[in-house]
Amino acid sequence: MNDITVPQLLQQIAKKYPDIPAQYSKNEQGDFIPLPYSRVMDLVLNFSAGLLALGVKRGDRIGLIADNRKEWYHASMGIMAIGACDVPRGCDATEQDLVRFLSFAECSVAVLENQLQLIKILKRSDQFPLLKTLILLDPIDKDAQEVKDAGDISRFTLYSYTEIIESGAAFRAANPGTVEQELEKGSDSEIATIIFTSGTTGDPKGVMLTHKNFIVQLDDLMTRVILHPGEKAIVVLPVWHSFERLCEYVILASGAGMVYSKPIGSILLPDIAKMNPALFPSVPRIWESVYTGVLKNIRQAGGIKQKLFNFFLAVALFHCRHARNVKGQNPHFVFYTKITRPLISFIPYLLSAPLYALGNALVFKKIRVKLGTGFRQGVSGGGALPPNIDAFFWAIGISVTEGYGLTETAPVVSVRPLGKPVFGTIGKPLSCTEVKIVDTDGNTLPPGQLGTVMIRGTSVMKGYYKRQDLTDAVINKDGWFDSGDLGMKTFDGELILRGRKKDTIVLRGGENIEPVPIEMALQESPFITQAVVVGQDQRYLGALLVADEAEVKNYAAEHAISGETFAELLAKPEIKKLFEQQISARINHEQGFKLFERINTFALLSKPFEVGLELSAKQDIMRHKIAEIYYDTIASLFTE
Repeated sequence: MNDITVPQLLQQIAKKYPDIPAQYSKNEQGDFIPLPYSRVMDLVLNFSAGLLALGVKRGDRIGLIADNRKEWYHASMGIMAIGACDVPRGCDATEQDLVRFLSFAECSVAVLENQLQLIKILKRSDQFPLLKTLILLDPIDKDAQEVKDAGDISRFTLYSYTEIIESGAAFRAANPGTVEQELEKGSDSEIATIIFTSGTTGDPKGVMLTHKNFIVQLDDLMTRVILHPGEKAIVVLPVWHSFERLCEYVILASGAGMVYSKPIGSILLPDIAKMNPALFPSVPRIWESVYTGVLKNIRQAGGIKQKLFNFFLAVALFHCRHARNVKGQNPHFVFYTKITRPLISFIPYLLSAPLYALGNALVFKKIRVKLGTGFRQGVSGGGALPPNIDAFFWAIGISVTEGYGLTETAPVVSVRPLGKPVFGTIGKPLSCTEVKIVDTDGNTLPPGQLGTVMIRGTSVMKGYYKRQDLTDAVINKDGWFDSGDLGMKTFDGELILRGRKKDTIVLRGGENIEPVPIEMALQESPFITQAVVVGQDQRYLGALLVADEAEVKNYAAEHAISGETFAELLAKPEIKKLFEQQISARINHEQGFKLFERINTFALLSKPFEVGLELSAKQDIMRHKIAEIYYDTIASLFTE
């Protein structure tokens, strides 16, 4: 599958599986309508031809401002098929974002999802000197008052998606073979996309990714993420992120179909039940929501049902821990544990097996059905999967494969295989990738020692667009990319991540603390939905804790604690005491935390973090944003 472009891969799959549905999207009645590969290929070629008719040339950069939908795929593939590259961003992009990305990338054409995106462009029209042509995926009302008020629409030439498809069909009829020839000219060294990173740690940078960066990963990934021709995968993530984009290329290479849904429980779960996908790529936050939802339903049921669930879950966690030791699926950092652990765990594993099988038949089987009868594998990427969430899904028999990567690595570095996963790791690096763990002096570290994750291989980006200085700062002369992540290797070569170097908190006493493991432990509490550890240059650590409203209110009702609003309830001494207990039960010596890693002070937040404010589109915590938004709250935690 090497030496081809992404659209050339689509062409191959469309010829091999012309009648297999490539996309399933809802019509106005809410029914999923399949679109076969042959029709998708035709639409892509028509879109390409429509761009050629507009004068788009190989090497041009085309803005693509839209969320995940079937037309996004047609547009992106159509752009790449004629040797241009897309500059994607979601509908959550601000006016300032669009100015920065589209102007910096020198886009003369942009594809926009809807009228709202058009209005953003019109409001800043004088800051887009090169942008001339806009293509709208949704119908718009040019005479709407908000459009007129936004700016001078006559500055741009507007086309609808349908018009581009129709003009492209006419172009192909008048110029037979022209688009196909452009597609065949494509080289895997050409830039496929320029993705501006979400900026969780600062200003976004334009990552240039070639077709080869993506394609080189697929053969290996298809042995770890299993899909068969004709099967379905549900897609809900922002496709402008490289994680979702590559997941969709895996689906393509497998000859499977994408089911377009939304990451909202009331929409997603019925869609899963209806369409029975085999694969569900998602981010940790969504898996946490599934976990929380299951536990809440059990607590609401109460009585014998809750007691049975709690009992069998405890059995399952115990059994699976020992089963992993017996089967070599827990990480090893020295050789001798590969011998001692199976010996120690064999008897507990055998003794707990009958009860585990009973719990599986009585309880866990019913939970798994909610993911559909065809479900085989979940994929978690875009952030670390909390250990308790990982252990829970493992225990109840739902396979969630955790992966790791960055936009700069297109994006996969490593992914845990479905066949024999090793718990708590993200598997071994892909065959196209080398990874080493180094200390501050650049020396390679042995298994079990924490250091910087360095990456080299054919999936590493071409560089940052028009920023050779930034490229040189992260890729050294030997081709090693500094990921900025902290991690370690196991004895067998699997990777374990421990957060980012820039997230490291340094206390006044010189102690270096990684906040992510502490935050994950805090979020194991049913009363805490989100946690951010703070304390840079302070004597001790503090935390911002987003309280779970339903759980806190239930606790308050059971203990006769009153408060007119949720914020007032959180201010009650009894509630503060509850959170102190939750923190001390999870951050202590017995749980492996050092004295200086304890949380000495905290603030309770009544409002969950939101995408676009505290969270990136991937729902990663943007620490620099939180530091700005909660500046006064954080300062109050450390007032002597």
